[in-house]
This record gives sequence, structure tokens and C-alpha cells, in this order.
Amino acid sequence: MTDEKDNLIKAQNEVIGILFEIIKRFQSNNDLTDEYLKLIIQENNEQSKKRLEQINSERNENAEIITRLLKKLET
Repeated sequence: MTDEKDNLIKAQNEVIGILFEIIKRFQSNNDLTDEYLKLIIQENNEQSKKRLEQINSERNENAEIITRLLKKLET
């Protein structure tokens, strides 16, 4: 009985950790989107273009991680 409770607590902690990470990644993407839009509105210079590329890369990476974490929750 105690093993079952321990396993349940462990599983709950894992789910909470995964959900926390997903929320953190979504928030990061929201912040990056805000920065992206500000850069688009400002003048287009080489530094802005490089940062826009970095933002896209970070957002894609976050999206991939979120996808993997959601798949992990399915199992």
C-alpha cells in the first residue's frame, strides 16, 4: 500500500514538474513574441535582423520541447 502511494506521489510530482516546464516555455515564447514585435516595428538594421533570427530559433526550440513534454504526459 505504501509503495502504491509512493509511486502515485512520484508520478504526481513528475506531472507537476512537466507542467511547470511547459508553462515556463510558453511564457518564454510570449516574452520573445513581444520582443519580436517591438523589433519589427523599429527600424530594420543588421543587429535587429540577427536578433529576430535568434528569437525565431529560441521560439522553435521552446515549441519542440513543449511538444516532447506534452507527449511525455500522454504516456
